[in-house]
Amino acid sequence: MRTKSAREWALDILLKCEQHHSYSNLSLNQALQKSQLDARDKRLVTELVYGCIQRLNTLDWIINQLVKKGLSSLKPWVRQALRLGIYQLRYLDRIPERAAVHETVNLVKKRGHQGIANLVNGVLRAYLRQKNNWKFEAPHTLQELSLAYSHPEWLIKRLEQVYGSDTSREILAANLRPVKVSLRVNSLKIDQESFIERWHESEMGEAIPSEMMPDAVRIEQGGNPAFSLLFQQGFCTIQDESSMLVSRVLAPKPGMNVLDACAAPGGKTTHLAELMNNEGSIVACDIHAHKIDLIQANAERLGIKIIHPKKIDTRKLAQERASKALFDRVLLDAPCSGLGVIRRKPDIKWSKESSQVEALAQIQKELLEAVAPLVRPGGVLLYSTCTLEPRENQEQVARFLHTHPDFVPDPHFEEYLPPAVKKKAQGGNGWVQILPHHFESDGFFIARLLKKE
Repeated sequence: MRTKSAREWALDILLKCEQHHSYSNLSLNQALQKSQLDARDKRLVTELVYGCIQRLNTLDWIINQLVKKGLSSLKPWVRQALRLGIYQLRYLDRIPERAAVHETVNLVKKRGHQGIANLVNGVLRAYLRQKNNWKFEAPHTLQELSLAYSHPEWLIKRLEQVYGSDTSREILAANLRPVKVSLRVNSLKIDQESFIERWHESEMGEAIPSEMMPDAVRIEQGGNPAFSLLFQQGFCTIQDESSMLVSRVLAPKPGMNVLDACAAPGGKTTHLAELMNNEGSIVACDIHAHKIDLIQANAERLGIKIIHPKKIDTRKLAQERASKALFDRVLLDAPCSGLGVIRRKPDIKWSKESSQVEALAQIQKELLEAVAPLVRPGGVLLYSTCTLEPRENQEQVARFLHTHPDFVPDPHFEEYLPPAVKKKAQGGNGWVQILPHHFESDGFFIARLLKKE
């Protein structure tokens, strides 16, 4: 059986994402695990898949200038092949132009007839003749910004409204840069310095201490950490640094009774357990049974015993626990628009619309209402999202505090923030907003609220 090339894998993954609305990160990971590609080709597949999705509107705009009847006249696989070809020519300097054209035409020949191969060859060569026409070097109009930074116009307009022109452009540029791989060191088994030594001994690549988090490392070079022995033996968890900050700001203590209201897949839940020295109790809720299994699997890999996964809609939890003890700490990492993780999940910017934010804000409001009674007097409620949208963040918290006078922003909030975060991130009364360019990490909002005694 012939081994598929890196470009064939990329084409298949892109087709699956388009036709079945699959998440690119999940489809990519599943495909790479099945493939027999070496590490270099896996990196190429990853670059091509994420790149074509990141730059989708720009690629399509260019192709529409070059195909007489437009992209819509082409079969889905031909559209994706053209995107692959133009992406390589426009954005991958290390691939020679003649190789990009040759490989793309060969890819098409394997799938279709000579006529389609001629079409693709003609489009790619026409692009090379006209490539200087589409530089977008000094974008000013909304359309120019959209094509230069490959984001939908509505999102650029909204970011400018909230953050201003300069900061919004920093966010847009950061969203196009490669994802930084970070690991949370399992403090139950090893410290950061010893982990770095063992990582280097394992020859998995280079690991450096995180600028942002004391129990994290950044992987500068190397393969997928999930395939490393240190990961498999539970010495670390793959987690973004901004996401790690959530549990650290909640700051649970050993022996506490903690609720993680929307817990799957368990990254923050297990971090809470590590901070608690595996002492106490964590109820970890999710509405989906298969995600409950993920939480349990993560806990077992890390050697954590205090997590109790529970399949339930958190909005019904208070009724079920009416006669049980309240929680010392409650984490609500709420479902959100995900506008802070576009670099990691580029599909988001093309699948989301501004109108969807209001529906999400309503769910967040319902979840906050549901967990508020579960916090004991003197306890802490931490609300977090991975979005940049104030309607889901600052405005959501302000509305909650207005209707719940028994909660107040934590006046000592800054004490829980690492020095680098205090220096770079945006902050307010009891909250912090990390933007993607601050640390080359996910955009995250975190608010720490105290329930009055």
